[in-house]
Amino acid sequence: MITRVLALGAGLTGALGASQFPEFSQQYMQRLGGAVDELSRQITRYEADASAAGLSLPLYLGALAAEGPLAKTQAANMAADITRFEDLSEDLSALQNAGPFMRAKLATHLGDRQIWSRAREAFEPAVPATFEGATFAGTGFVAGWGIVGVLSWFLRNLWITLRRPFRRRRA
Repeated sequence: MITRVLALGAGLTGALGASQFPEFSQQYMQRLGGAVDELSRQITRYEADASAAGLSLPLYLGALAAEGPLAKTQAANMAADITRFEDLSEDLSALQNAGPFMRAKLATHLGDRQIWSRAREAFEPAVPATFEGATFAGTGFVAGWGIVGVLSWFLRNLWITLRRPFRRRRA
């Protein structure tokens, strides 16, 4: 009886948690798109500065880094912005045309810590009213129920096995 109640609780918890993925991943993508847009604006400005100096962007960053410690720090920051833009753009393009089920498969592209924490701060859980939310809820329910069921089966068999040597034999 207790096992069934625990399994039901685990199933409902899994359903509630998993059903939130489609909306959270959507909010993450919106923040990711905003970050890519802002970084794109900055990179365009860096390219314009390099063009005004008659240099390509890599040569501009190299020349800037050679000017002194402050300029070297600025060049390193600009290079970090460019790298972040490239990484986030790659993640966005992978996720952009993916539906919620494919986004679950591509979950490694939901890994930017800053964007993830900002999306988590703004996220408000809700009851899923979509097919995707219901599917994720069902999957979470089955996973939660299954984990408790398997764990219960394992512990029950372990208990029976450990008690066996200590049982009295009946005559």
